[in-house]
Amino acid sequence: MMIPYKHKHNIDDKMILYAATFIRALATGMIGVLLGIYLARLQFSPAQIGLVVGAGLAGGACASLLVTMMGDRAGRRRLLLTLALLGATGGVVVAISSSPVILGIAAFFGMLNGMGRDRGASLVVEQAILPATTTDERRTSVFAWYNIYQDSGHALGALLAGMPVLFHYLGNFNEIVSLRMAVGVYSFLILLTLLLYRYLSPSMEVPATHSAVPVSPGSRRIILKISSLFALDSLGGGFLTAALLSFFFYEKFGVGEVVIGLLFFGARVANAISHLGAAWLAKRFGLVNTMVFTHIPSSLLLVTVAFAPNFPVAAILFLLREGLVEMDVPTRQSYVMAVVRPEERTFASGVTNLVRIGAWAVGPSFAGLFMQGFSLATPLFVGAGMKIVYDLLLYTAFREARPPEEVQEIN
Repeated sequence: MMIPYKHKHNIDDKMILYAATFIRALATGMIGVLLGIYLARLQFSPAQIGLVVGAGLAGGACASLLVTMMGDRAGRRRLLLTLALLGATGGVVVAISSSPVILGIAAFFGMLNGMGRDRGASLVVEQAILPATTTDERRTSVFAWYNIYQDSGHALGALLAGMPVLFHYLGNFNEIVSLRMAVGVYSFLILLTLLLYRYLSPSMEVPATHSAVPVSPGSRRIILKISSLFALDSLGGGFLTAALLSFFFYEKFGVGEVVIGLLFFGARVANAISHLGAAWLAKRFGLVNTMVFTHIPSSLLLVTVAFAPNFPVAAILFLLREGLVEMDVPTRQSYVMAVVRPEERTFASGVTNLVRIGAWAVGPSFAGLFMQGFSLATPLFVGAGMKIVYDLLLYTAFREARPPEEVQEIN
């Protein structure tokens, strides 16, 4: 078994990544709540909203593809800096334009994330770095804390979605201007991550001898199989972006961005707490079991939101769902990094994230059309159904494929 390449400054680089992912999540959590409302106030139709959200996710998919194809040859620090610069620039254009075409282009090149969860190309690079900062036994815990920082940022970002109201009352700005200013804050937060990445140490780069190592046939088979399943899960997730769910609550129950922001704050707090629970469950029941048997109940709870008679009931059901839905994230990330060789991690992280965000990019456009042509709740049924099918297929395919730490426990 090959010895993983270890950083000389693990703690420093790890904390920089934790800080960067927290700040980026602040921005993502805020724009996820505001984007659908912002576009609706600009008189965009549900179909147009879906297209803009989809364009942003498609841009993220293309960025993930480039990161995966470049591997580590372009330099991890350089890639992170470039992605942050593009994201901040795209956000500025979205903040000042009203044209659907310009907003769609800016969303694409700025990788505007309407998911409400940070799942972009920067994650590909960060996930490839993190495993080398710890041991196999602590890897899931490190990913759990990484996701706790993320979802803490998502939670506080959802609260920041109330900024337009603050701008309106304190500065006497009209509604559209207040929303544009909030999108400007999103851009500023993305820019802050660029400043953090400048302090990453040279030791976080992969040595030149590792940069051109081919992916083994065994790893390719695993990556292909698990990526095809992730694509199905993410296609379902594309029907359930935060931007579209916010639009659903806004249209169905008549609640504004402040109330929706508080709802998503609660949701992200539930997500963050669930990551610690996921690490605890994974140690006792295994990564795959934790992924599957927490995910299926979350999809069933989502379906019940569509039948809620009023907003308080819908909010409670949604929060219960959010307490389970993210338990598969640190376990999934840890599992993928565990079943490939250390020098294959950027490729594996890139491919699995690429198919996820690529499938996410497809979903919003169809979800917007379904909302406009059928009912507001249609995406909830379609998304939940796809996710349940994914869970069943994942369990069938990978229940016997154990990561190293689980094999050691058995032996």
